[in-house]
Amino acid sequence: MKMCWMIVAASIALAADPAADGTSQVIAAMESFKQAMLHRDRAALDRILSDDLLYTHSAGALETKAQFLEAIVSGKSVTEKLEFGKPTVRIYGNTALVKLRVDLWHSPTNLVQMDVLHAWVKRGNEWKMVARQATRLAK
Repeated sequence: MKMCWMIVAASIALAADPAADGTSQVIAAMESFKQAMLHRDRAALDRILSDDLLYTHSAGALETKAQFLEAIVSGKSVTEKLEFGKPTVRIYGNTALVKLRVDLWHSPTNLVQMDVLHAWVKRGNEWKMVARQATRLAK
């Protein structure tokens, strides 16, 4: 009987947080985004980014998906190194907000430190980035 209660309790604990699986999926999507940025992988970025993307840089420039892809793939925007801090993920149905610290090196001497908020929407079985807002941190 005691074993039965332990199994029931474990099942309830696992079922109690349905967002946990979504959180791990969103974090995986964030890592895919990071790798695609570093490798200038247009196909991967095209899959990850929503067609209606609003991408706001830390200096205030706003880009559409097409503009962002062109800047990354053409080399107009260079990302030599990218480090993500520990993310805070909040899931609201099929929407996820991810807040984290980002260190981005455009060159070995050009480091931009930012506080970034990403918005993701689950479409089908995939999380798509729909928005990104960055704020440059004071030095």
